[in-house]
Amino acid sequence: MPATIRLRRDGTKNSPYYRVVVADSRSPRDGKFIELIGTYDPKKTGDNFTLKLDRVEHWIHVGAQPSPTVASLIKKARKAAPAAA
Repeated sequence: MPATIRLRRDGTKNSPYYRVVVADSRSPRDGKFIELIGTYDPKKTGDNFTLKLDRVEHWIHVGAQPSPTVASLIKKARKAAPAAA
């Protein structure tokens, strides 16, 4: 089962809200997922996402591939993590 870390769309028309999930790569965008590991709100300015970096590292270690958008969110979260620690 090839797993991917990707965005799942929630919210309403013209007001998107995304959840960062680990899902089987064959499942539909808004379908069944394995684990919820974060959120992303593109309409919000500033700090508009949350990620559980320990779970992200776990899933990448076991072979899950992040989508390009999620990869950029992970990169931003890793940059911000040392400043918060």
